Amino acid sequence: MTVGEKQAEAGTGTPPAVLDGPFSTRQLLRIDEALRLADQGTGLVFSVYVGGLDEPIREHAGRLHRQLAEPDKSVLIAVSPNQRQLEIVTGRYARKRIPDTYAKLAALSMVAAFGGGDLAGGIINGLDQLASHAGKG
Repeated sequence: MTVGEKQAEAGTGTPPAVLDGPFSTRQLLRIDEALRLADQGTGLVFSVYVGGLDEPIREHAGRLHRQLAEPDKSVLIAVSPNQRQLEIVTGRYARKRIPDTYAKLAALSMVAAFGGGDLAGGIINGLDQLASHAGKG
């Protein structure tokens, strides 16, 4: 569900609680658009999680990924800015289209943007790179 859909579903002009975080409304809308384009362009399901991750980090990201509606064709980008951690988890089908090598390249690009203080831009660029590597599905 996108931010816009969540607002429409609520039926109020009050922003949803999801807006209380590290992103401005404009940044959230840009991330939302990047997610929508990645989903539509590839047939995969992309998700972003920003928040704390329990140790071990990779296992926590894997648990989050398994909770998605279609984990086999899903790609999760899990970012914990305070812990300086990033995990990209791909499902069985998604991994065939986005091998670990390409996920690592996208992660390097994202980390570079994060290091420059651009959390939203890093996520958006990472989504674009992952979707480009996945191609049309």
